[in-house]
Amino acid sequence: MSESNANNPIRKVLGLGYWVQGFRCFPWMAVNFFLKDGLNVDPSTLQLLQNSANLPMVAKPLYGILSDAVYISGQHRIPYIAIGALLQAVSWIPIATMSPSSISVFTISIYLLLSNLGASIAEVANDAIVAEAGKQPTSSKNSRASSSGELQAFVWVASSAGGILGNLLGGIGIDRFSPQEMFLFFGLLLLLQFLLTIIVRERSLNLPQSSTSAGIKKQLSQLFVVLKRPEIVYSITWFAASYSIIPALTGTMFFYQTEHLKIESSVLGISKVIGQAALLLWGVIYNRHLKSIPSRKLISSIQVLMAVFMISDMLFVKGVYREMGMPDFVYVVLFSGLSEVLLFFKILPFSVLIAQLCPPGCEGSLMAFVMSAIALAFIVSGCLGVALASYVGVTANEFSGLPNGLIIQAVCTVLPLSCSWCIPDDVKAKGRDKDSKKQQ
Repeated sequence: MSESNANNPIRKVLGLGYWVQGFRCFPWMAVNFFLKDGLNVDPSTLQLLQNSANLPMVAKPLYGILSDAVYISGQHRIPYIAIGALLQAVSWIPIATMSPSSISVFTISIYLLLSNLGASIAEVANDAIVAEAGKQPTSSKNSRASSSGELQAFVWVASSAGGILGNLLGGIGIDRFSPQEMFLFFGLLLLLQFLLTIIVRERSLNLPQSSTSAGIKKQLSQLFVVLKRPEIVYSITWFAASYSIIPALTGTMFFYQTEHLKIESSVLGISKVIGQAALLLWGVIYNRHLKSIPSRKLISSIQVLMAVFMISDMLFVKGVYREMGMPDFVYVVLFSGLSEVLLFFKILPFSVLIAQLCPPGCEGSLMAFVMSAIALAFIVSGCLGVALASYVGVTANEFSGLPNGLIIQAVCTVLPLSCSWCIPDDVKAKGRDKDSKKQQ
């Protein structure tokens, strides 16, 4: 079978999985307005809820180990994608069908945790398929790296496309439908994904077969061995720290734009569409022109660009652009959405790097560990953001200290650059193959 034919079933499964993953912004936009307007939470509570809902993602290594070691009906990727979709469906549909008066902050938090548990399980299985497909034998090591990068770029584009549509429909729908109606629509979409996934047989994906059937204990042992490799552990540590050290102010900016500036939800939706379109374009540009650039240089450049956008946000809050004649909604549309997604630009080149460093047999475990580290970093970042907002005196009605908070945020963003040497500039295939033989 040709390589293109072999990749078609994989791309169908991954295309749907990552598209739905990107489309999750659709109900989450409704969640933000539901919490703010329906449950009347303040900016700090909103941000804490947004980040605490990511707690299931911290356990991704466990899901990865289970996916690597525990087979269901002779399959160890497709069933976990289906389970993840089903768990998400049974979390969003109850929220949609409950009486609004019976929904509390605690109740919605539990269902959001369940939703993210399902999303985490599905993401781990999808990420593992991407990593395994990149290990398929090809005519040369360069073509193997290229294949891995192309598949990474494909799923990146699929996720971004889902994000574009989700944000566009979310921004329009929030003014026309209730948040619960939007929750119901997404729950039904997840049920459709579940039904389409369970009819796929994993053998049709032509994934590499493991030489041994490793148990959970063996998978843990392999993961610990891999994490002892300096180029892997240093890279993951730096990458997670580059996120966690930045105090996130997303909840505060959401309140500033909607409560202080009175920006309409449709404008926010268009802004987020611009951001997702930028992610989509980034995937295409990276795949065509930037794969040859050393990972350290590319990731460090993105880190600097993030700080530049934070300074721009500070000027926006201080009214500098308004004085220059640019209306607030124009800045929100053109730059706010891009500023929010810019921190995700680093994930694509880093995922390609880790996929190339990862030895065969523990793709799911290692990729899950990476995503877990990122999720934990986002939670820490969110908590630091709440502390920073309190420190500069930002509340639901007071934003005079927000420019100072954004300056502190920008300074924190450039601090990790002093240790960017932790990221290798290239992948030494010989060392990777040697470690792979040791594990066998």
